[in-house]
Amino acid sequence: MSPLLHDSTTSEAGQSNGHVNGATPTFAHTPAPAHPTRSLQFLQKSNEGKNSEKPAPQDAKVKLRVVVVGGGLGGLACAIALARRGHSVTVLEQAAQLGEVGAGIQIPSNSSQLLHSWGLEPLLKPVVVEPNGMTFRRWEDGSVIGYTKLVPEFRENFKAPYYVIHRAHFHTALYERALELGVDVRVNSLVMKYDLEAPSVELANGEAVTADLIVAADGVKSVARKLILGGIDSPPQPTGFAAYRATVPAAKMQDDPEISWLLEKPALNIWIGEDRHAMTYTIAAGESFNMVLSHVDHSDPATWKPETAIEDMRRHFSGWDPRLTKIIAMIEKSVKWPLMSGKPLSSWIAPSRKVLIIGDAAHAMLPYMSQGAAMAVEDGAALAAVLSLIETVDQIPSALKVFEAERIKRSGQMQGASLLNGKLWHFADGSEQQLRDEGMRPEVQGKSFSWSANQWSDPVTQWWAYGYNAEEEVEKAWRESSKTH
Repeated sequence: MSPLLHDSTTSEAGQSNGHVNGATPTFAHTPAPAHPTRSLQFLQKSNEGKNSEKPAPQDAKVKLRVVVVGGGLGGLACAIALARRGHSVTVLEQAAQLGEVGAGIQIPSNSSQLLHSWGLEPLLKPVVVEPNGMTFRRWEDGSVIGYTKLVPEFRENFKAPYYVIHRAHFHTALYERALELGVDVRVNSLVMKYDLEAPSVELANGEAVTADLIVAADGVKSVARKLILGGIDSPPQPTGFAAYRATVPAAKMQDDPEISWLLEKPALNIWIGEDRHAMTYTIAAGESFNMVLSHVDHSDPATWKPETAIEDMRRHFSGWDPRLTKIIAMIEKSVKWPLMSGKPLSSWIAPSRKVLIIGDAAHAMLPYMSQGAAMAVEDGAALAAVLSLIETVDQIPSALKVFEAERIKRSGQMQGASLLNGKLWHFADGSEQQLRDEGMRPEVQGKSFSWSANQWSDPVTQWWAYGYNAEEEVEKAWRESSKTH
């Protein structure tokens, strides 16, 4: 089902395809049309700015003491979501100081809409870049084979921008907002043991920290996951992909007309070819050119040598578009990462219903939909939203059950979409590659289309991915579950 054809109906993913959040434009005293139409879309413009103030979040009736284990992007996002609804939140981070490893990260519209509503827009605005579009390029010469226009379409359709940002800047913004909301963020707090019944955690220094609810956002190597799964862990598995992450100072590129055009306007550019692709965009307010160079790699990470990473990376992309290889030659240091993906777990919640996992601990995925961190943000949003609806402590298990079902479905589908891009982008030259490129040609030519081999552009995938509001969907699921009890 496409929003191009069915604007006021509901998509397979459960969102309104034509009008986000049910905001159907109408004339005064005129009921909303019952038939699929976009004929009244012009009225959206007249209402823009009139209701720009975000409504205050529904304060939780049952105030909880919550411990979040892990001070990464997902842990801080969860803490913010809970604190703004009145819960008392403590974040326990094992590192001596907060920080994020890596370079660029994308904040798609399904994540930015939540972050903006949580009050992060002023903190993000100085450090984000908003790309105009995403261009897919042929590996050997950089010719355009696919294109997704992001500005103004994503703001208009999904009421939220599509950003790219340096991980460290994103992390700092979340940390500052968490502190503003009164979250107690504690570093040097390594969790050694969990008591799933109390619930409580024991720190490396022997201190016990108790709570009403413990949320483990402790990453791919989660300790809590094994406990929740009854002692038999189900960790993310190697996918056969690895990625080199690197940045190049924009100043090094500016004087070379062969590559400086990549800096002229904010944009994402992705070169795709057999078994490899290169995702590129500017970050740090345009001062740094971010590169993620992904390739098929079944070797043991234990055999990887940091001292040969640059040389190996250049060899992997030898013979590609000379403009791309020129930039790769400017890279002075790089880190190679194995790319892991989890399978949907049977549960995210301990039998006591007092400890749960979120983020990469629950649903690690390939970065090929740029949704890994966004799913963690959605987790925190959904958890806080459903807990704000309960009226007694006795309803916590029911709320967590609704949260778990909604989030396992959503994140599992996103894991699958990410794996699919790992196939779509990596065809060898031949019939499949030609059919894929042909399937993206209408969007390059500016023609209308009802489907695309580019999941960023495909109307059904696009609305499912970016038109989803985690808070609204879990609230809807709660109402549905309440009808059956």
